[in-house]
Amino acid sequence: MAKPTSAPPRTVDPVSLAANNIHLAFGPNKVLKGVDIDVPAGSTVVVIGPSGSGKSTLLRTLNRLYEPDQGDILLDGRSVLADNPDELRQRIGMVFQQFNLFPHRTVLDNVTLAPRKLKKMSAEAARDLALNQLERVGLRHKAEARPGTLSGGQQQRVAIARALAMSPQVMFFDEATSALDPELVKGILALIADLGSDGMTMVVVTHEMGFAQSAADNVVFMDHGAVVESGPPERLFEAAETDRLQKFLSQVL
Repeated sequence: MAKPTSAPPRTVDPVSLAANNIHLAFGPNKVLKGVDIDVPAGSTVVVIGPSGSGKSTLLRTLNRLYEPDQGDILLDGRSVLADNPDELRQRIGMVFQQFNLFPHRTVLDNVTLAPRKLKKMSAEAARDLALNQLERVGLRHKAEARPGTLSGGQQQRVAIARALAMSPQVMFFDEATSALDPELVKGILALIADLGSDGMTMVVVTHEMGFAQSAADNVVFMDHGAVVESGPPERLFEAAETDRLQKFLSQVL
């Protein structure tokens, strides 16, 4: 078997990301209550917490799928709230729980679509880029397959390749393994960890505590729409300061 080629060098420098005092409500329901989060360039921040704590909503607010009611979002120290949201989302790649692939298109078409439509790449350049990213996630050999013929883990790898094809400066992962069978989770988490090792700036929402302990530079614990504790994983997991985090860890570890 031929040795896989190494991932192509990144063409953009990673950027820092910050959220300052983010508030968001859906009607009377206050979902985010003054959230602050800091993601240094090239770091992996993992957000943990119970279901309904606001983790996924935070990601969707940071890439402006939801608009915050109050607060600011900064990329490299500059507010992006006045930017075109579609242009912002070209800088922030996002991988969801569900794969959201086009079932009637091939894997290759799914990955080339955004570079061709949004970045106006030629068909040849988009194809080369897509094949490189599919190689990166171990699926170049499935380029002409339809998503429906792939396993859940393979479909999520295609979704990751699709996001990477836009050369994002920051990557968001929202429970990217929660829809997968248990035996497929490890491979996707290893792929995400590899991206972090390559210097990608990432925010990862997950219930996988092993990943948070091993791959995070910083862990953020959210509950009831607020950040309760944050810090290096060794401190949060070994010396939690708040009763709420201690109780949460006792239930999930």
